Amino acid sequence: MSPRGELRVYADAGAVAQALAESFVAAGLAAIAERGAFAVALSGGNTPRAAYELLAADPLRASMPWSEVFIYFGDERCVPPDDERSNYRMARESFLDALPIPSENVARMRGEIDPGLAANEYASILRTNLGANPRFDLIMLGLGEDGHTASLFPGITQTIEENSLVEAAYAQSQAMWRISVTANLINAARRVVFAVEGVAKARALAAVIEGPSEPMTFPAQLVQPSSGELTWLVDEAAASLLVSRSH
Repeated sequence: MSPRGELRVYADAGAVAQALAESFVAAGLAAIAERGAFAVALSGGNTPRAAYELLAADPLRASMPWSEVFIYFGDERCVPPDDERSNYRMARESFLDALPIPSENVARMRGEIDPGLAANEYASILRTNLGANPRFDLIMLGLGEDGHTASLFPGITQTIEENSLVEAAYAQSQAMWRISVTANLINAARRVVFAVEGVAKARALAAVIEGPSEPMTFPAQLVQPSSGELTWLVDEAAASLLVSRSH
């Protein structure tokens, strides 16, 4: 099976973070030039955190008209926004607080309320802000060692209605509720970028990109943009088990 999307291999996690930050800026500038606004769904995780910290620093921040950037989230743990496990808190501390993004441009998932209610509320926000069939300019994703992405975990029943945008899911491996965008919403995006680093992710990466189709086992395989670009930014360690590689 040939790699789905474009595979870019970098020397280390720092280079992946730099590439992710540059992808954010490139997608943002293109979206603002074409449509006057940039709608992006953020990912949690260490590599995105490093990328966000780069975005908060010059020279990357200087090139972006931040008032036209609209921040959303791909998933969230069902915890309050000040909890150290919160993706929103991580994003706020790593770059949102440092940038001139209007507070009304940031739409967080309310992890502190009932998960089902939070999911429905977020879907309503997306439809209100982005239209009946929301299409992100960029969705940033990570890959778990178990093959999950966003909060789409192995074994979670994928009986999601065709028009569902956001779902509440109980992650058995973490014994907690999470809120996640669906594969339907991810696959409608103009650009989807995975950032994957570390040898611990090598098995999952090889299975998702080159293995047989087993989305119940490796939910990241559900990500197949219908008319958008899919890019994998990975380091040498994560790519170590791939049969076919390109730089």
